[in-house]
Amino acid sequence: MKNPGNKPRAGAVRKGRKGPQVGSGGQGRQALEGRKPTPKAEDRPYHPAGKRKAAAERYEAAGGTRRTGGKSSGAPQQSSNRGGQSRVAKSADESEMVTGRNSVLEALRAKIPAHTLYMATRIEFDDRVKEILKLATARGIAVLEVMRPELDRLAGFDSVHQGVALKVPPYEYAHPMELLEKIESRGQVPLLVALDGITDPRNLGAIVRSVAAFGGQGVIVPQRRSVGMTASAWKTSAGAAARTPVAMANNLTQMIKEYKKRGVFVLGLDGDGDLSLPSLPLAKEPVLIVVGSEGKGLSRLVTENCDAIVSIPISASTESLNAGIAASVTLYEISKLRAAARKKK
Repeated sequence: MKNPGNKPRAGAVRKGRKGPQVGSGGQGRQALEGRKPTPKAEDRPYHPAGKRKAAAERYEAAGGTRRTGGKSSGAPQQSSNRGGQSRVAKSADESEMVTGRNSVLEALRAKIPAHTLYMATRIEFDDRVKEILKLATARGIAVLEVMRPELDRLAGFDSVHQGVALKVPPYEYAHPMELLEKIESRGQVPLLVALDGITDPRNLGAIVRSVAAFGGQGVIVPQRRSVGMTASAWKTSAGAAARTPVAMANNLTQMIKEYKKRGVFVLGLDGDGDLSLPSLPLAKEPVLIVVGSEGKGLSRLVTENCDAIVSIPISASTESLNAGIAASVTLYEISKLRAAARKKK
């Protein structure tokens, strides 16, 4: 049947007239020549290796130093893998801000490497601020006066900076075995605290402060699923982090086994422990206290490798203690027992 009116049939495609081919003007010439050699990873700015290279160049240009267990070094430290552990540091472009007058003053007194001191305009000068300014200028640290909104932004809007903030390079953790060796070389009886699954930096800061207050020599955190030494932890420690080293364990369970081989007694804190804190018989020996998270407590592998599980007697109306408080109570009890043992000698 013919199509009336010579109209195109629905769905049909009418072929157009084939005209002269228009040239590409050389636009496809590069594709014909093939791809260029792939740049090295460190030469690609968006590759992690490229970012590390750029950070290292900025670090060298700034001439900064890093904290290495109380010593300073002019170059980034190499990672170590001794006894299953690792020494970990953040890249140079991940600097932390220490805020608050007490924390900043303690950091400067301990000569922690620092880049810049920020002070709010029209800050009220007290003895702490005067000493902060004196120490910073004596060390040649750049002092910048900024408006309070800018200082709020630099310190973090949830931080109470009290008008001062100190920019410090990323924290470099001590090696757990080196930390133990250093304590033994000084003739001290080791008293350390390890964290298992604690993710709140305020708990870490509180534990660091308690360790410094009750005669402990250090804190150990696992590399995974745990909080690190952030600016918030620095703030909560009220400057005690400048005097108390923090080590990082690549594998907490393996580290506990290594400590036990060195004669350290490992005590885990748990509400269902088989030992009560007041009658703790191992307080005068080398001790590692392991504190678990408030919700989950100690992990299974850590519990299995502890020499004893210690419980803190509490009122029936209180379900559990905060991790920082539990560590503080235990440290106080051990320090009291050790002091009593020294008096008997």
